[in-house]
Amino acid sequence: MPTAPFNTNTSRSDPYKNYRFKVKWDGNYVAGVNKVSMLKRSTEVIKHRTGGDPSGVHVSPGQSTYDPITLEQGITYDVTFEQWANKVWDDHNATGTDPDASLKDFRKDITIELFNEAGQKVLGYNVYRCWVSEFQALPELDGSGNAIAIQHLKLENEGWERDTSVLEPTETTFTDPAS
Repeated sequence: MPTAPFNTNTSRSDPYKNYRFKVKWDGNYVAGVNKVSMLKRSTEVIKHRTGGDPSGVHVSPGQSTYDPITLEQGITYDVTFEQWANKVWDDHNATGTDPDASLKDFRKDITIELFNEAGQKVLGYNVYRCWVSEFQALPELDGSGNAIAIQHLKLENEGWERDTSVLEPTETTFTDPAS
């Protein structure tokens, strides 16, 4: 018999939705993040064969790499994305011929949190030593378009792990209207 998909809420069978999430860095939630790319880890495959063994190729795990994470945010007066991007390379404040970089704090750990339909935190992932490798301040502008202006932040990272302190919440029930 297969195991139940949820330990605490054993009557729940629906997986969590992907549209209730928050992103946090420097201890604060980042306003208006409307899209986060997937968290993906890949491990190289090392193939080897023992001499004289006709049975075929053996495989072993090699180095693991973590794909960059892209965050998207509707453009407002919030400068959070731009400020972080400028820590890596800020030509505007450069002195001499070399651009300034904020070597002390251009890397940040971020947290990505997933919430259920009732707004209860159900999962958290900590992403380590992120830094901005790409910043798109403005999208392509189109005078005859009908879309939201979105800016992008591409974050290189050195790994992520599930936040095991986030436990499955007990889902509540209510009666509306109250009797």
